[in-house]
Amino acid sequence: MELIVVTSLDALCRQQACEDLAAARPGSIAVLHDLLENGTVVRRTFTGAGEIERGESFLEHGCLSCAVRLDLVPGIERLIQDSPGKGTPGPIIIGLAPATPAHAAITALNEKLADRATVSSVILALAPDALEDHIWDAHTLYESGFTPMVEDERTPGECLIGELAFADTVLVTEPEIVPPDPEGRERGLHLVRQLAPHADLAASAKEVRPGRHHYLGSLARTAPGTVPSDKVPSGTVPSGTVPSGTVPGTDAERTGGAGTRDASPFTTVVQRVERPLHPGRFRQALATLAEGCCVVRGHLWIASAPECRIAIQGVGPRIWLENTGAWDDVPATRVPAGNGMPAPAGTVITATGEDLDAAEFGHLLTSCQLTDEELASGKNLHDPFGLEQAG
Repeated sequence: MELIVVTSLDALCRQQACEDLAAARPGSIAVLHDLLENGTVVRRTFTGAGEIERGESFLEHGCLSCAVRLDLVPGIERLIQDSPGKGTPGPIIIGLAPATPAHAAITALNEKLADRATVSSVILALAPDALEDHIWDAHTLYESGFTPMVEDERTPGECLIGELAFADTVLVTEPEIVPPDPEGRERGLHLVRQLAPHADLAASAKEVRPGRHHYLGSLARTAPGTVPSDKVPSGTVPSGTVPSGTVPGTDAERTGGAGTRDASPFTTVVQRVERPLHPGRFRQALATLAEGCCVVRGHLWIASAPECRIAIQGVGPRIWLENTGAWDDVPATRVPAGNGMPAPAGTVITATGEDLDAAEFGHLLTSCQLTDEELASGKNLHDPFGLEQAG
């Protein structure tokens, strides 16, 4: 059985996307899943003839992952068991509860149903004109009204960036009740292409190509410290290889049905640094590096925690570091000053934003590297981030 999973930040986009996908695939079944206050879970099942089932259940620990594992997966399993007798020719379209992490849902579906069903597509339903606003929203998902879970401390932007990384397709979804802003729509489409170069950008449900989901690849893209693929859309400026002031290109080379008229206002800067970073200088430079960036991603090699791979992630107004553990278990190599360090260690940062200066970004990050004298001294440096304790 083919499964198409739709993830979204809000119920309106989720509803519209599922309706459009079902209309484009006659014979399909659509399942909409919602988590309400006090742990109430609602699951509605539709065919072309209308709603055929509605179920409610109460979960004592009503979090999104429990709702998926204890209610959604068993419901999909029953549909698959019944489908041979009912002759269901189309896929099952699953509309996840708003803000549900797609990776959690897909993992649960694979663990239980891998021998009977295949997830062919993971689709993010998104209104592009709202993307920037969501990224810069400093409130939590609960505070912004996207989830009943008070404990969910993610911001709307953090939720969307995670879903953009995991999904194989972004479906432009603009519910009729909320007329799109043309300028915001244009900017949002450009930003999607910068942030999710791996994904298809579909203007309609008919343009969605099934079979593009690759579970391990999706997991790898969402792992802390992961740097997006080097196969980025035009308009990307690798820092240090393109002169300062380079005008970003257009999206003309990018495949996908959701077209844009103008050159992209957004640039993605990629910077690599081979030496460890001085923790004090990097801390001072961090605010400047992140200023004006919609999204910052990558991993760091910091001299105060040289054996640790430090993930950096920034979405809108938030930026944070995370100790992901030791570098890959390979023989240590010697840096120019003679200090033994892990061979794969290094710093790679990508930053996406408007009017970013690649040369300035690269110069600022390079200035944080240890000097020859600092490398030679072997002096232990103060850890202002508390990174080693987090390992």
